[in-house]
Amino acid sequence: MRGKNTGFLYVLPSLIGVAFFILIPSADVVRRSFTEAVSGAWAGLENYRTVFSNRAFRLAAYNTLRFEGICIPLLLVLSLLAALLLNALDMKGARQFFKSCFLVPMAIPVASAVLLWKVLFHERGLMSGLLHMLGLSGSDWMRTPWAFWILVASYIWKNLGYDVILWLAALAGIPSSLYEAAQVDGAGRWQCFWYITLPNLLPALFTIAVLSILNSFKAFREAYLAAGDYPHESMYLLQHLFNNWYRDLSMDKMAAGAVVQAGVIFLLILFLKRRWEE
Repeated sequence: MRGKNTGFLYVLPSLIGVAFFILIPSADVVRRSFTEAVSGAWAGLENYRTVFSNRAFRLAAYNTLRFEGICIPLLLVLSLLAALLLNALDMKGARQFFKSCFLVPMAIPVASAVLLWKVLFHERGLMSGLLHMLGLSGSDWMRTPWAFWILVASYIWKNLGYDVILWLAALAGIPSSLYEAAQVDGAGRWQCFWYITLPNLLPALFTIAVLSILNSFKAFREAYLAAGDYPHESMYLLQHLFNNWYRDLSMDKMAAGAVVQAGVIFLLILFLKRRWEE
């Protein structure tokens, strides 16, 4: 009994911190989603009806879902392929070099990355100049539908190395004896991958997918710094909408929208967890 109480005392400071900085603020956001912003009077579901009838919210939700649906599968596949190639390298020095190359984008500050996008894709950027040289009309790419794909490329470029390291850690945990036994039985590379590598990577896939989803919401920083409060509608995300509502002090709508977003993310993670446990 004494040992159990001692362990609880060690955990207690962390529990207090989580309660004050996460649980209590989250509960207050849920409470605010059912009240009016100014008077604090009970509003019921009116804030949620306002949010779902808001065209800007529907556009931002669609763009966010589209961004997640394209980026997450693409990032998982590309990072897995890169990890498999790195893991197959025989030269340790070459493996370390390419691993460092994948991690370089994570060390680049967001402001520097945004400056690179501006140099490349804005109206007087390198891409527009190249189009002019070819006799085509150049424009500010961040104000065209291409802005969405630039944001996708920025997210994958920034997070590819992070997922590669996670895949490499999962690959390192697969016993080499499994491959040796399979090769003795006459299995080829594809059979080893399909029946040994892939099944052993499935537990790590859930963790990497969840971390990739959470990291995808950080892409707002690049979008905001590159195109401001109101970017091209193809890259207008929920974070843009929440930022604008915060500036207008629309706390009731922002709280309702945040609860909806958190609920969708929570249900998505539960769905993925259940699928992986089947």
